[in-house]
Amino acid sequence: MALQGAIPVEFGQVFPHGAYALGVEAVNDFETGRPAKDKASGELMWAVDVIDADPEAKGKSKSVKVKVVAPVCPTLPEEIPGVPFRPVEFTGLTAMPWVEFTGGKDREGNPRTRINFSLKATGVQAPVRGGSGKRSGSGPSAPAGPAAAKDAA
Repeated sequence: MALQGAIPVEFGQVFPHGAYALGVEAVNDFETGRPAKDKASGELMWAVDVIDADPEAKGKSKSVKVKVVAPVCPTLPEEIPGVPFRPVEFTGLTAMPWVEFTGGKDREGNPRTRINFSLKATGVQAPVRGGSGKRSGSGPSAPAGPAAAKDAA
């Protein structure tokens, strides 16, 4: 199969209405409690708490964590006066699909599941255009992909 591992995606595919950062913190290894490192690069990983600006995003899909692989803690863009969140864009964005067991069983006795995505990036920056992170060609007519599945989750 041609697709193996994380799938490269454009920021506008995942966040067609933009994204806002709440904060950033180190990711710790679950087993050791030490700072987690990316398996491919060996670099440290940082979690950016993000609010999806999509007005139709609900529940768990409204807020996500994007892991940023970097040797030092990424610096979020400057605050904008009067705005409670920092508009951001992610560079080098990838989506890794995984199956989430949601608990319970369906009528046939199978576990209830849904597809979810783990997002990873190589950088975080201020939006290239405007404050929303929206790019031309993205939006409601953007191709379906990880964003559509993320919103459906």
